[in-house]
Amino acid sequence: MTAVLPDHLQGYQRFRLESLEAGVLLVTMSRPEKLNAMDQQWFAELTRLMRSVGKDGDPHRAVVLTGEGRAFSAGGDIDMFHGLAGDVQLVRPHLLRVYEAFHAVEKCAVPVIGAVNGIAFGGGSELTLACDVAYAAESARFSFKEASVGLMPGYGIVRGPDVIGRTWTRYLALSGRVVDAAKALEMGLVAEVHADDRLVDAAVELATEMAGNSPLAVQVGKAFLNRGTEVGYPESVEAIALLFGTPEHRDAVAAFRARRT
Repeated sequence: MTAVLPDHLQGYQRFRLESLEAGVLLVTMSRPEKLNAMDQQWFAELTRLMRSVGKDGDPHRAVVLTGEGRAFSAGGDIDMFHGLAGDVQLVRPHLLRVYEAFHAVEKCAVPVIGAVNGIAFGGGSELTLACDVAYAAESARFSFKEASVGLMPGYGIVRGPDVIGRTWTRYLALSGRVVDAAKALEMGLVAEVHADDRLVDAAVELATEMAGNSPLAVQVGKAFLNRGTEVGYPESVEAIALLFGTPEHRDAVAAFRARRT
């Protein structure tokens, strides 16, 4: 059963919101024709959403985040990269918006459970790291693809060591390899793997359990666990801003858009 959404949760274009029973908010990334790729509007909307949930009388006590179609998210919109390539003055504020969005997930007043369906490449894997707990569908696939387009996964490199350790972060960030749900479970990137048709239900069940606990205890516990997550962001922004300005990145983006090696 779904309830009417409060006014402050209306008007989103990149996300579809459903208020479920027991104070759970189901958030579905809704750009399936682009594999839920992340553009400027996506980052702005996610930041606004995560700062609204659980605050100022909002009734929700937990969030489930998933993707529409065959992808959780394929990561940053490559057309957006094309517009940024070579212009460091545009890149810095963009990167700050990216970090702001992922950080808003970490700092959301309530737990955020990722239900990772299908493709989670680049920013999709980084968003998985930002969630408090992530479940994966059996079909889920994860990869830090940034190195293939002359970049590095800035948020992933900063947060990966805390979540999956330095060894697995190096393995993903430096190789660009695609790993399946079983490997993601082994890494600790996800907590459980479920059949595709059970994924969202399983995530909602966990969210319902969390929502049933003391709201203040859960909020304080999450805030304590996620303390100090800003460390390393400024240095990462500068490193990626410089990479955006390199010929390697511009050539890689052009090759990707032209579907050539």
